[in-house]
Amino acid sequence: MRSFAIVFAVFLAAAGPVDAQDADRGQDLFLDHCATCHGLTGLGDGPMSMLLSVPPPNLAVLASKNGGQFPAEMVVRRIDGETEVLAHGGPMPLFGLVLQGPSGIVVAKDGSEIVTSEAIVDIAAWLEEIQQ
Repeated sequence: MRSFAIVFAVFLAAAGPVDAQDADRGQDLFLDHCATCHGLTGLGDGPMSMLLSVPPPNLAVLASKNGGQFPAEMVVRRIDGETEVLAHGGPMPLFGLVLQGPSGIVVAKDGSEIVTSEAIVDIAAWLEEIQQ
């Protein structure tokens, strides 16, 4: 019974929230899921961009358009589909289901924690790194 308690304690410690963000993994995920529309560097110049009725935004200027602060909460909610879910869809596909996996946390501007997938946290970390 004692060995079960030790194994359980180790399991709980390993299952805690993710504090670290992996921007390199985020870049890989971005290239796999987002670059077709947003381009390799997030400038909105992907190969599909000219075929879309709503052009993809330049993701490298999100902070400059938000008073110099990277809008992590908005980015996470847009990717996972919690923002602007319209009755018949919106200009951006929802990736929350595609990028499911272990949970990660992004801290919003007000200090609250947003729980989403590690993949989305990592993409947001990479997008924050590319801000101009």
